[in-house]
Amino acid sequence: MQDFINAIILGIIEGLTEFLPVSSTGHLILAGDLLGFEGDAATTFKIVIQLGAVMAVLILYWKRYMDILKGLVSLNFREKKKLNAVHMVLAMIPALIVYLLFNDIIKDVLFESAAVVIGLVVGGVLMIVAARTKRKVTAEETDDITYKQALGIGLFQCLALWPGFSRSGSTISGGLLLGTSQKAAADFTFMISVPVMLGATVLDLYDSRNLLTADDLVLFLIGFIAAFVVAMIAVVTFLNLIKRLRLEWFAFYRFVLAALFYIFVIM
Repeated sequence: MQDFINAIILGIIEGLTEFLPVSSTGHLILAGDLLGFEGDAATTFKIVIQLGAVMAVLILYWKRYMDILKGLVSLNFREKKKLNAVHMVLAMIPALIVYLLFNDIIKDVLFESAAVVIGLVVGGVLMIVAARTKRKVTAEETDDITYKQALGIGLFQCLALWPGFSRSGSTISGGLLLGTSQKAAADFTFMISVPVMLGATVLDLYDSRNLLTADDLVLFLIGFIAAFVVAMIAVVTFLNLIKRLRLEWFAFYRFVLAALFYIFVIM
């Protein structure tokens, strides 16, 4: 019964943190540490339930995904100044390559509370630098993002493989440094989150297929549903919040969380 309760709690945490640049994976690892919910199955669980929250984005942006899918089917990629499948692929390839090459190292070394605390701090510093760096904005809207900027954002997304760094935090920071507005970077981040998390979930489930039991899959389903329901309730508010608030505010929250966890748990 305790595992089911843990799955619900972690699902709620995931739904509340996925769309903010505070690292949902980092929160899940820290919460799992406090709840005693650890091990190989727990690590896979923390990856899988992120897809539940991200599916809320699929519903919110379904028209944009349909436009991209139509362009992909018709092989229409000539409109470089309109978001299309090429932008999505360029943004996903770097993290996919790094994940395939270093997945075992990432799980063994970075899915630890101490590594998460460091990731929260370093990611927060990157966000402050990105927010305060003066740059010329060349992409006010998502459709203004170039292929070069999409690839650059994809390279910054590699940092998100370090739990605690945050996918949205790293990609939005990257977008700001590469000349996009915060709104455009946030929208693009949410758009690429669905295929990225879908791919990560499928790959991780396949890699962990021999470690999982039927009971584990039930826990995954419970966490997935909890994350999806909470995310559907929170998604609109949080998406607007991340587009308007300066990244420094989220960075300060990360610093406080890292300090509290270090003082009361790690020390």
